[in-house]
Amino acid sequence: MGKVNICLKRSLIIVTSLMILAGALMLAGTLFSHGHYHRDDEIEDMIVGIKVLYALSITTLVLPIIGLYGACKEKRWVLIVFTVGMILCNLFVLYMAIHLLIMRPVIIKIMSRFYLSMQPISNASELDLRVLEETQIELGCCGVQQGYKEWGYNISKSCLCNDTSDDCVAAPSNSSLFQLTDNKPVMIYKEPCLPLLLSHLNLAIDILVGTSAGLTSLWALSCVLSIAVLCQLKEKKDTLVVAYSREAKTGNYAVLAEPAELT
Repeated sequence: MGKVNICLKRSLIIVTSLMILAGALMLAGTLFSHGHYHRDDEIEDMIVGIKVLYALSITTLVLPIIGLYGACKEKRWVLIVFTVGMILCNLFVLYMAIHLLIMRPVIIKIMSRFYLSMQPISNASELDLRVLEETQIELGCCGVQQGYKEWGYNISKSCLCNDTSDDCVAAPSNSSLFQLTDNKPVMIYKEPCLPLLLSHLNLAIDILVGTSAGLTSLWALSCVLSIAVLCQLKEKKDTLVVAYSREAKTGNYAVLAEPAELT
């Protein structure tokens, strides 16, 4: 096998180490998400996505460890396994990112249709009201599209705002929440939920696509470095060739100095 350039070897070691760190963070995030949504009723609908995240995070953690071992020990078959695995992961993540960008308008349309179907709120089902109230608490908003006015007299307590920021307004005097405490009205959220939800959804998609682009760039760099190391390992070392010649005879040697005479 040929000798690997020390700079190339160290570069591959650094890149695989960064990939191990990224894989560990991805696995930790997946574990946190699974634990956070474990008690939710929608966990059955999310379990497929969580399993995909588990498979991807574990794969992107194990493969860099294999690549790091192959780079340190200069094992060709280990680096081949690492390179093929990372190429397949790159293709999968690129496919998912492109598919997500294509499906973005469809996802936004479905989400908008779902929340708009809750109007008027007075006729919404208990399940829709529970979803809306959870959204109001999470995003700090009130109502679907027109704000707190959609609730009419019975404004939900999930619209209550503890801040004194510009996002809060005083509850109407003809609402169930109106009361005076130390001559201060009850504050509720001013912004409707649907625009905030769609804004957060677009931001989440942009973050996912950006993260995927960063990961695939790092993985592609590791593949290029691994292939370069494999090419150097494939090269044969220059060895000194010893040839036998019949012309070499013992009589061709001459004495350089006469031995001293015995005394």
